[in-house]
Amino acid sequence: MEKYYITTAIDYVNGAPHIGHAYEKILTDIIARHYTQRCDDVYFLTGTDEHGIKIQKTAASQGISPKELCDMNSQKFKDAWKALDIDYTKFIRTTDEDHEKIVQKIFDKLLKQGDIYKHSYEGLYCQGCECFLNPKDLTEDGLCPDHLKKPEVVKEENYFFKLTKYKDAIIKYIKSNPTFIVPEFRANEVLNQLEDIQDISVSRAKSNVQWGIDVLSDSEQSIYVWIDALSNYITALGFDTENPSETFKKYWPADVHVIGKDILKFHSIYWPAFLMALDLPLPKHIFAHGWITIDESKMSKSLGNVISPTSVLESFNLEHPDAFRYYMASSAPCGRDGNYSDDDFKEKVNAHLANSMGNLLNRTLSMLVKYFDGEVKPEFKGENPLAKKALGTVQIVKNHFDNFEIAEASQEIISLVDAANKYVQDNAPWTLAKEEKMIECGQVLTNVLDIMCIISALIYPYCPNIAQDMARQLSFDLKTKLDNLTADNIKCGKLISKEDIKPVFLRVDSELADKSVKK
Repeated sequence: MEKYYITTAIDYVNGAPHIGHAYEKILTDIIARHYTQRCDDVYFLTGTDEHGIKIQKTAASQGISPKELCDMNSQKFKDAWKALDIDYTKFIRTTDEDHEKIVQKIFDKLLKQGDIYKHSYEGLYCQGCECFLNPKDLTEDGLCPDHLKKPEVVKEENYFFKLTKYKDAIIKYIKSNPTFIVPEFRANEVLNQLEDIQDISVSRAKSNVQWGIDVLSDSEQSIYVWIDALSNYITALGFDTENPSETFKKYWPADVHVIGKDILKFHSIYWPAFLMALDLPLPKHIFAHGWITIDESKMSKSLGNVISPTSVLESFNLEHPDAFRYYMASSAPCGRDGNYSDDDFKEKVNAHLANSMGNLLNRTLSMLVKYFDGEVKPEFKGENPLAKKALGTVQIVKNHFDNFEIAEASQEIISLVDAANKYVQDNAPWTLAKEEKMIECGQVLTNVLDIMCIISALIYPYCPNIAQDMARQLSFDLKTKLDNLTADNIKCGKLISKEDIKPVFLRVDSELADKSVKK
């Protein structure tokens, strides 16, 4: 694998980031970090979507300019991702000058080649969806099914994109590429939507929407959200209709777009059509994740259950975001909805990260110090009965990531931790030491520590800080590629002293955890 290009959806900045935004960014960051363990060149793009009527209205209600609102809220997203250790390569804003110029060129090219045409239209427009809705898609009460608001009747002369021209090609592509849409069951939804697909509006009259990118050849029209927003995936790389950059040539097509299931239609129908019109290859995968509910209820401002991603770190006095990252990433099977609750968060991260994984490392290193002064002797090295399962787990985890099964991969890692814990219990090194079977005792401890190195590598994408603490105590190089992992990682000689053994994760409800933060 020479390169890996991964993107998130760009977040709309008429509000602050919430836990749903964080879920997507955490998933994407974990996938990106995993692939850094498999190839040397990973490009991770995220950013913010900053044009449209909602921005215009929100800014007006706050008495500031749309650009001021965008600057303020875009920074909130950047700050949140920094707090969650989201290690992106580039953060694009659709108000970036280079993005706006390329979008105008893309629009102009599609207009000149006949894929865009001007047309008078009257339809039902949902501000929340940023699109016109088909009457048959509304609820019995005539509401948008996603936003539960009545769409407004809009009559305008706009530019339209010939989506119907590409309908058959998109259907053929989806059917002949079963892994294009992940999870696979979502493909049927998209194929059903394609049956009634119509040409789409790609501009709005300036009389209704001033906050947008101007159409080059028509000063009375603003380029509408989807050509603007979706194009970020290529403009960020330096795409140009005349002379694309070397960066674009290197990374496109994207390996995966990570998005929420609510915007799958735009990414699996509109975006492929735009790319076909531009004669560009399609992304390899579109991964549509589910939603995160709060205590089994959908997030809603009216319910007052919208959670800021950093508030969890603050309320539990977490020094770093690893526990939250792990919990969110393991909260839902591939493409399904997940749930956040404070009680479940505490229970799960304490059980997996503190009691199982952290405690296993801590007590194994403590016994090595107690019985052998922290030294690994050559005679402790031999056949490791855990090796087959550990190296098999590496392959299983890789397979899960190839299918974007991030929660399923985390379960395999914890299963390996459980197997190592069982091995310790079954072989009771403390009893072997008591019986003065010191070589056998040393072998058990060394076998476990060798496997802990593999565990630190596998858990790294989820918990980068915990993994680094583990690797430091094990003198293990976390930069080791997954394909180069072996079950013989611990070097002979002095490994660790008593004062260097530190818990890698304190229980979130422990006094120690609270005190360590207060200090």
